[in-house]
Amino acid sequence: MPHTSSSSSAAAPGRRLARLAKWLVSGPPVLYLIVFFAAPAAIMVLASFRTPGEFGGLAPLTDDAGKIDLNTDSYLRFLTEPVFLHVFVKSAWYATLTTLICLLLAYPVATLIAKSAKKHRDLLLLLVILPFWSNFLIRVYAWMIILGPNAALAKFVNGALALVGLEPVPLLFSAFAVLTCLVYVHLPFMVLPLYANLEKHDQALLDAAQDLGANAWQRFWRITFPLSLPGVYAGAALVFIPALGIFAIPDILGGPDDTLIGNLIKQQFLETRDWPFGSVLSIVLTVAALALAGAAAWIARRRGGEALA
Repeated sequence: MPHTSSSSSAAAPGRRLARLAKWLVSGPPVLYLIVFFAAPAAIMVLASFRTPGEFGGLAPLTDDAGKIDLNTDSYLRFLTEPVFLHVFVKSAWYATLTTLICLLLAYPVATLIAKSAKKHRDLLLLLVILPFWSNFLIRVYAWMIILGPNAALAKFVNGALALVGLEPVPLLFSAFAVLTCLVYVHLPFMVLPLYANLEKHDQALLDAAQDLGANAWQRFWRITFPLSLPGVYAGAALVFIPALGIFAIPDILGGPDDTLIGNLIKQQFLETRDWPFGSVLSIVLTVAALALAGAAAWIARRRGGEALA
């Protein structure tokens, strides 16, 4: 028994050091998430049940009688005024189109990089991430020059339309400009996860399928694409979620009919100063994004389980 007691007392400092090391490693990230994510989210939820102030912001939490002023007026406004639901659906439509176009453009690019010689891959990946070296707003404003009425692209498009007897169309301040820039900004976020997945594929599987008589399309559809689904899901989440809430691109390149949910949130906080309703819109956007991310993760796990089975 004395030997056992001495062994336990000797192991206690080791356990304490292990717990201390665990907290030193996990503590700062947890604290960061609490301070910059959990606490602001809790403040936003509380603000969504408050009343707008007389001159904007939030009204006092308690009235003159000391009664706490909490209500669901902002939630009822969102549910009863269809214009806000329409804007949300339009935002989801833009984000969906952006995700699908990015997938169609990124898959060949990622495949090309994955199948290229190793000495060329670093250069090709550098070209993919090169736009991140410049400021986001500078890249967006550059599209104002590219799509402007006096730009070569607009003259070419409208010249081609004139040849077939059609009226000229404005490329700038339109849905086309918003969608084009959304694809441009988010395309690298689709290329990189797809490349990371495709680069790990075993070429022997494709060779075996070819030996068994499968053509190129069958090899892609039955082997390459199913194996690349984790990269597709990851890229779709990285593109869809930020595209759903973006506001700078519609603000700069869009027209009056291209207001998205991110623009509404910005307007409520900075222009009309209706913070409770802006909080409601933010909560709806956050819940939708989390639900979509959770659904994508569930589908990916289910697909992975089916593949292993």
